[in-house]
Amino acid sequence: MLGIGIIDWIAIGVYLVLTIGAGLYTASKIKDTTDFFMGGHSFGKLFMIFFSFGAGTSGNDAVGVSSKTATNGLSGIWYQWLWLFCTPFYWLIAPVMRRMRSLTTGDYFEARYDGSVSALYTVVGVAQLTVGIGMIQLGAGKMIAGISGDAISANAAIIAMTVLFVTYGVAGGLAAAIITDLIQGILTVILSFILILPALDAVGGFAGIHAGIDNPDMFKLSAPGEINGFFIAMMCTVALIGIVTQPHIMGVCAAGRTEMDGRVGFATGNLLKRFCTIAWMVVGLCGIVMYMGEDVDPDKIYGKVAADLLPGIMPGLIGLFLAALIASVMSSCDAFMVSSSGLFTQNLYRRWFARDKEEGHYVWVARIASLVIVFAALTFAFNVSTVPVALQIFFKVQGAMGAAFWLGLFWRRMTVAGAWASTLAGIAVVLSTSFGLFPGFEQWMVENLPENMIWNDKLRVSWEIFFMLTAGFSTGIIVSLFTKRVDEAKLDKVYNCLRTPVTEDEPHTAEPFHIPEGIEIPEPNKLINHPDLEIPMPTKVGIGGFLFFWVWVAGLIGFVFWMATWGAPPA
Repeated sequence: MLGIGIIDWIAIGVYLVLTIGAGLYTASKIKDTTDFFMGGHSFGKLFMIFFSFGAGTSGNDAVGVSSKTATNGLSGIWYQWLWLFCTPFYWLIAPVMRRMRSLTTGDYFEARYDGSVSALYTVVGVAQLTVGIGMIQLGAGKMIAGISGDAISANAAIIAMTVLFVTYGVAGGLAAAIITDLIQGILTVILSFILILPALDAVGGFAGIHAGIDNPDMFKLSAPGEINGFFIAMMCTVALIGIVTQPHIMGVCAAGRTEMDGRVGFATGNLLKRFCTIAWMVVGLCGIVMYMGEDVDPDKIYGKVAADLLPGIMPGLIGLFLAALIASVMSSCDAFMVSSSGLFTQNLYRRWFARDKEEGHYVWVARIASLVIVFAALTFAFNVSTVPVALQIFFKVQGAMGAAFWLGLFWRRMTVAGAWASTLAGIAVVLSTSFGLFPGFEQWMVENLPENMIWNDKLRVSWEIFFMLTAGFSTGIIVSLFTKRVDEAKLDKVYNCLRTPVTEDEPHTAEPFHIPEGIEIPEPNKLINHPDLEIPMPTKVGIGGFLFFWVWVAGLIGFVFWMATWGAPPA
């Protein structure tokens, strides 16, 4: 039926009934916006690990990596490993986000700057997650089309999955996402690796891959073409700068009971994804050999490999694979949806239009906003060409307010005007270089810039991001030096809160950046003793975890370098 067996449909049906039931059950537990947007800060390390993994992992990741691997070789792994070098920093970022004592990242921008910057972030943040939801849906739709042999169109699959994740995400809020992410995350890990052995067997192992691919550049982590060293460096840089401005990251870091729950969840959950990325890359390499000479859409490689190989292992595996795929889509999209609706509700609607309504009123506004955001995401998914192109757009949008966040975090001199200028400067660079709004200027760049800055008759994505970040940070600094400072009392409230750890039994307050009575504010302990700098002295726990995850990062890179030599003919 529609290219999928009856046993597989049964497996999908049973799983989805249980998942949606769990989401609807959590709806009965929601009493206020803290419950809806933060799950009541009630989750421990295991849930937080799989929430972080689930919110950041979906079917589009496997599709994007295998797609780019099919066209670029081993270096295609960087379409998800772009966050690899960020992983150790997650250990340091999580407690910072938790100490904001906020429901949304927009609360940070209001507390540090003012309501106008928060509103600006709301627009940029909602746009970012709208693109994210559409990107995830596109990747999953392409995979389902590949598995079903196009009996199910990508667009039909996208609509069906949207109905599913909206059903329980709108009802249950973030708690629904976190609870269902546990089982969804475990399934995603298992099914990320289950394809490796049959795929390698189908091509004759790593020796068969080397025999079938005669271009040595296809076995390099950095190649002379599109994914060169500068591309990797810039994409990793914008990933780190932009990760904190992704609206759902506040929940990923702060929905736990303690700061340590957030630290372990954020860093470990994403490290788990780095392992899965290797599996997706290996399947992409196998796909090159399996479908050599065939006209196969690269975005459908992963789904086609699954469809051709899983039924030979045991009945129902296709159903389980699809259930895990749909689960991964639901776990990411519902987290994105709830975060973006929270941003709109808290930092735009509540701040500017309806300040003193009942909590239930804001919960319903968030649910309605969720539907509007999802509709916009569907429009994006139906109009973007490929998953890698969607990912590039996502990166550019997420970096737009990176300068305003980081400069505001570490530099007291950063002003409201500086935050606006840095954001608008970055957006202006992106609009003028990559969206076809100024074709004459884009043509001028192709004809006059050095050849190494151009790829496929366009400015390279890596250089677009370089110019965007340079414009954002430099403009923010220069404008801030010549504009009115933020009130010192306002700044003291922010930085006092950021250096005060959240205690395990600390009561939750409705006011962002509010330290409850009875909690002592530590004295400043700065790395650099300058009145305008707020860079804290690292702690032993912070340094230890940071180094621990760097060891894992180095180990993963070394392993992939080593794996690239498996089965290679003697030099």
